[in-house]
Amino acid sequence: MSKIQIGRQFCGPPRSGNGGYVCGLLSGELEGPVTAVLRAPVPLDSDLVLTRRDGAAVLLGAEDALIGQGGPATQALPDPPAIPSLEAARAASGRHIQKEQRFHPICFTCGPERSEGDGLRVFPGQLEGAAPGVIACTWTPHANFARADGTVGPEVVWAALDCPGYFAWVETEGRHGALLGTMTGEVLHPVVAGEEYVIVAWQISREGRKEVSGVALLDHDGRPMARAHQVWITMARPFAASPGAAAANA
Repeated sequence: MSKIQIGRQFCGPPRSGNGGYVCGLLSGELEGPVTAVLRAPVPLDSDLVLTRRDGAAVLLGAEDALIGQGGPATQALPDPPAIPSLEAARAASGRHIQKEQRFHPICFTCGPERSEGDGLRVFPGQLEGAAPGVIACTWTPHANFARADGTVGPEVVWAALDCPGYFAWVETEGRHGALLGTMTGEVLHPVVAGEEYVIVAWQISREGRKEVSGVALLDHDGRPMARAHQVWITMARPFAASPGAAAANA
């Protein structure tokens, strides 16, 4: 059992922890692929307990309220439908929807108002030549997130995979609110600070308010470094799709 705090640096929405970051913390307590489920908003700058219970990793808040839990993966991890080159992923990032609209400006993963080394600045956009909703970008982990051996922890890698799965749906469906409910993932190889990687995300399925996405982190040769399956719960009716999405669907 360990007592932790999740600082405001690691927010998703302004007053709640970044879903991918929290799921990654849970995954770090277990071996192999992990399915993590968020049960409640994650308090920031508050005393929390990260512990094991009945073979699962659990995050507890005040009065032992369950915030999240992780266990052995219950969902197969998908393969990406495309393996973008670094050049193609860089170009796709230039089409990121937040160049025209703002979603969560200070989000640890995708917030454009976060500086290098403070946020991850992951900005995926529609991948040229791919199906609508297949998006990509590059990501170079900053040295500020490195451990002593130069690698970044699973909580940072899972955070980098978080928002791209959301934007895969926004790209074609327009702006709408959604919360990460379940994330299944694994880190296959060490992710090193200072190296440029490719992130690709894509739509898998939709059922009612559930939108399912796949996300992968690839090295410059296209080798999978980490991957995830996500279930998002939509919170509001979609707004109009972006001009880039309209062009992709044309």
